[in-house]
Amino acid sequence: QVQLVESGGRMVQAGGSLTLSCAASGVTFSKYPMGWFRQGPGKEREFVAAISASAKNTFYADSMKGRFTVSRDNAENTGYLQMRSLKPEDTAAYFCAARTTQDPTYYYTVEHDYNYWGQGTQVTVSS
Repeated sequence: QVQLVESGGRMVQAGGSLTLSCAASGVTFSKYPMGWFRQGPGKEREFVAAISASAKNTFYADSMKGRFTVSRDNAENTGYLQMRSLKPEDTAAYFCAARTTQDPTYYYTVEHDYNYWGQGTQVTVSS
């Protein structure tokens, strides 16, 4: 049973920083590429960042480049999303997702490419 559990979301002031975690269980985490998505109030879920299973490759949505950093610790079965220079428009529920792959260097940026999802963690950025 694959389980992903996000944590680290909270309220933070604009300009602040936050690191989200995604703890995985029930999988050989090092074989699973991972993605982060978010859903703001009244908005559809959108792609944030992705990282390959090997951690060799990463990819970001344009609005997150330079502010967000995705990483993973395969030994700890945990993925991370470091966020800085946060803006009120970053307010959203943040979700991590994972899937199987044959290529450890590949990442996925589309929601429906992922099989497994966490329950989300809320980030609120106050102005």
